Amino acid sequence: MKSKNRVGIGYDVHPLVSGRKLVLGGIDIPFEKGLSGWSDADVLTHAIIDALLGAAALGDIGSHFPPGEPQYKDISSLTLLSRVRDKLAENDWQVGNVDATIVAEQPRLRDFIDSMRQQLSQTLGIAPSQVSVKASTSAQLGFIGRGEGIAAYAVALIEGISD
Repeated sequence: MKSKNRVGIGYDVHPLVSGRKLVLGGIDIPFEKGLSGWSDADVLTHAIIDALLGAAALGDIGSHFPPGEPQYKDISSLTLLSRVRDKLAENDWQVGNVDATIVAEQPRLRDFIDSMRQQLSQTLGIAPSQVSVKASTSAQLGFIGRGEGIAAYAVALIEGISD
């Protein structure tokens, strides 16, 4: 018997590099560096994808969208998120809510949070009130504190779709 609700957790991290744009939650963030990765390297969206897939016991982002596959080179992570939303629906799940935290020393993200929430909620087909995005620092500790990368954590609740 399938449970009515499930929770999943996701995590992602990418290094900051020159010559790439910084995309978080599907929003272009003005900054002198971007995140390195096969896709657009949107750590926030990747963490949400892993949380959703984990809640549905459908594997992880790498099993669905393997790095190195040409069709995923520089792809928008929002496109991947919409495919995960569709995969959840195919398996009789819908997104209940998402709560995510971006960990970055720089840039300051406060002014972009509402746009991220709007973009993510639109892609997921849920209300902005069902998407929480927060930003934190690592208090200048570790690779994030040294400005070498950005990480994100996400928790997602999915709900069984009743017939």
